[in-house]
Amino acid sequence: MTGPQSVSLVLLLPLLLPLGPNRCAVAQRCPQACVCDNPRRHVACRHQNLTEVPTAIPELTQRLELQGNMLKEIPPAAFRDLPYLTHLDLRYCQVELVAEGAFRGLGRLLLLNLASNRLSALPQEALDGLGSLQRLELAGNLLEELRPGTFGALGAVTTLNLAHNALVYLPAMAFQGLVRARWLQLSHNALSVLAPEALAGLPALRRLSLHHNELQALPGMALSQARGLVRLELGHNPFTYAGEEDGLALPGLRELRLDHGALQALDARAFALCPRLHTLDLRGNQLDALPPLQGPGQLRRLRLQGNPLWCGCRARPLLEWLARARVRSDGACWGPRRLRGEALDALRPLDLRCPEFGAAAEEEANELAAARPRAPAGASGEEAGAAGPCPRTCVCVPESRHSSCEGRGLQAVPRGFPNDTQLLDLRRNRFPVVPRAAFPGLGRLVSLHLQHCGLTELEAGALAGLDSLLYLYLSDNRLSGLSAAALEGAPRLGYLYLERNRFVRVPGAALLALPSLFSLHLQDNALDHLAPGDLEGGRALRWLYLSGNRLTRVSPGALAPARELEKLHLDRNQLDEVPSEALEGLPALLELQLSGNPLGALRDGAFRPVGRSLQHLFLNSSGLEQISPGAFSGLGPRLRSLHLQKNQLQTLPALPGLSELELIDLSGNPFRCDCQLLPLHRWLAGLNLRVGATCATPPSARGQRVKAAAAVFEACRGRAARKAKWTPAPRPGARGTPMKGRWQRVNEEYKGLEGHRP
Repeated sequence: MTGPQSVSLVLLLPLLLPLGPNRCAVAQRCPQACVCDNPRRHVACRHQNLTEVPTAIPELTQRLELQGNMLKEIPPAAFRDLPYLTHLDLRYCQVELVAEGAFRGLGRLLLLNLASNRLSALPQEALDGLGSLQRLELAGNLLEELRPGTFGALGAVTTLNLAHNALVYLPAMAFQGLVRARWLQLSHNALSVLAPEALAGLPALRRLSLHHNELQALPGMALSQARGLVRLELGHNPFTYAGEEDGLALPGLRELRLDHGALQALDARAFALCPRLHTLDLRGNQLDALPPLQGPGQLRRLRLQGNPLWCGCRARPLLEWLARARVRSDGACWGPRRLRGEALDALRPLDLRCPEFGAAAEEEANELAAARPRAPAGASGEEAGAAGPCPRTCVCVPESRHSSCEGRGLQAVPRGFPNDTQLLDLRRNRFPVVPRAAFPGLGRLVSLHLQHCGLTELEAGALAGLDSLLYLYLSDNRLSGLSAAALEGAPRLGYLYLERNRFVRVPGAALLALPSLFSLHLQDNALDHLAPGDLEGGRALRWLYLSGNRLTRVSPGALAPARELEKLHLDRNQLDEVPSEALEGLPALLELQLSGNPLGALRDGAFRPVGRSLQHLFLNSSGLEQISPGAFSGLGPRLRSLHLQKNQLQTLPALPGLSELELIDLSGNPFRCDCQLLPLHRWLAGLNLRVGATCATPPSARGQRVKAAAAVFEACRGRAARKAKWTPAPRPGARGTPMKGRWQRVNEEYKGLEGHRP
């Protein structure tokens, strides 16, 4: 066809073709609070205090970022006008409710990020309409339970992240519908019970993360439902024993992590039904002996560091088995004294001998007895393992060794629990005092929950006989003090939770009774000063949480006793400067939280005392207006993450010394993109990271990324280069122009150019 008819058809053709995501679209409006990148179909409305999903977002948008707003609620069909959306970011939006059908119409969505919100529940149909979703992020919420069917419409999801919530129980078929899920993250919850069928219906699951929970026994029956598991992470749980009776049967398992728990004994056939196990991580437990393992014939790596291994003659079978099975191991001998500190893999079986008689034999027997955890008071042999009756108002579960009297209105601590109880839950009752010897016969107790009980006092000897106690929860009570006498009966206590009480000083005297204290939680109390001596008893302390208090000062030397400290959380206090002198003598500090303090400025060398160890530094929401060029000097290559978001920074020096950063967040700062910011622009341009820094001024640059705004800084480069070319070299001995003065002049010239732009 030729002539006018063919011309008409060509003109009509665009009207006949349907509009699709690959079709070039005409310019569309962009919401006022957002930045729209139409060629990339990317809209960002970050940290704008939005209270509802903005309207007028271009229909073809594929990536929508709304993090850092105040949405509170996601209503039904909130995104129905965005059918091409593939990535939706709703982090830090204070979301408390997701209505049923909130995401209907998003049939192309691949990633939904709802992390770090305030969700306490998910309605049955909240996630309907997401048939293509591959990744769902729900970490950092307040979820306490999962209802079967919640994930029933998510047949394409491969990764589900539920870490850092408040889950205590997984019901049967909790994840029904996730037929393609490969990685399930459930770490950092309060899980103590998994229903036997909790993990049923996950045929594709390859990795399960359950570390940092409250599991009192290895949930072998529940775990064995996920037959395809390759990697299982169970570290940082308080169970003390693993054996064949736990029933762990995972034929494809290659890596099992049981690190940093409370294991005191391991049966030789504990993993007999895991024939392909290659790596077993048992670091940081209480194992003084280990039998040759039967069943995992492909085991090649056994990690034993941090266990009190006893290298007497009874360890010969272990060494012989390691050599015969060609298993690489680490770990060192705790005793006897002649072998203390010797690497296990450097010993030969003949090096391990038992003195048969005399003083040497008696001395070694005494050493071994001292090394082992003490038996429960008043119990031994069959009597120690016999389960006793259960108080009338409580529930005692023999299989899990859990006893619970939660919310029964009790006015006194009940007695008569089974002797083998490992977890005792007395939360939400009404007894103001825990009396002396309140828990008789519970020498095997590992975890004790006393939250929300109106407690004002623990009497002397309250914890008498709790030799195995590792976790003590006293949060949300009315305690203003603790004595050493009250805690003396729990020498192995490692985790003490005192959040939301009435402490005005750290209970330093009480810590003297806790030589094994690993983690101390004092968030949201009324502390106003950390003074020398407050942590005198915290010499084993690794994690210290003091967030949300009224601290105005941390005195030099206050932290000195805790030389092994790895995490220090001082966020949400009233500190007006970095307590640099107090950080002296902390050679192991890895994480420092200072966000939410009125710091205002950072001086030179503020973090130099911890420069050789620090990996994560949080300074967000600290009112920072100025950062000295040498503020981060000394931090060097170990720093992995730097959080500076939501401050008042208009300028920031380049940070070339931080060469190994994996994350730097500069979002939510009102950067002034002039020549003074050119060094930062150049440094950021060389980083393969998303930093979130955008220009606030001048108006012509508003919303542009500092890292990518090459045109904004072009005039600075040109003027600076010409000035360097035209300026004669200074005579020997002559004083050169100060760098600050040079940049000021270039900046003034740039501002002049800015005023003459069309």
